[in-house]
Amino acid sequence: MSQSNNPGGAGGKRPGAGRRPKPLATKLEDGNPGHRPLKVLDLPEIIDLPAPEPHSFVDDDQRMGDPLQAREIFNEVYSWLRSVGCDRMVFSGLVERYAMSAARWIQLERLVSRHGLLSRHPSTKKECRSPLVSEAVTYQNQANRLWDEIFQIVQQNCSVAYTGRTPQDDTMDRLLRARGNQG
Repeated sequence: MSQSNNPGGAGGKRPGAGRRPKPLATKLEDGNPGHRPLKVLDLPEIIDLPAPEPHSFVDDDQRMGDPLQAREIFNEVYSWLRSVGCDRMVFSGLVERYAMSAARWIQLERLVSRHGLLSRHPSTKKECRSPLVSEAVTYQNQANRLWDEIFQIVQQNCSVAYTGRTPQDDTMDRLLRARGNQG
């Protein structure tokens, strides 16, 4: 049975499979050894294009009363994307998902700081690891994967390798500031 007749879609190339392409800056630095035309996005110049507005759920009231920092993170990332000239290359939904994941991670880390690393099992009443810790790790990993997608787009489209600070670098600073504000 051939691959094309397979209704389950189990065969064939998967999205994201294979070696990642080299960043544009690396190709330019190496002198384009393959001598293929380099793919450079040539977008028309638009001055002062405002950052897109995220969906309203990034500002929803939180049950525990602490503000969710998703809008702040969203605006910081878009400001950074504008400074490196890639604000129109990254889908706003991707930035929104990153901002929500990073904000939830910070929120969960606050709860871990407030309630501790251990909790009591509901039936045995023995100490066990708090489920907040696992959730925090999940959101941290999700935020890191989403940031990698954003940064890969920047890396693929910048003709000079970016070496400065990024909003991802500032996430830990934000977490430490949030912990310092607790009483």
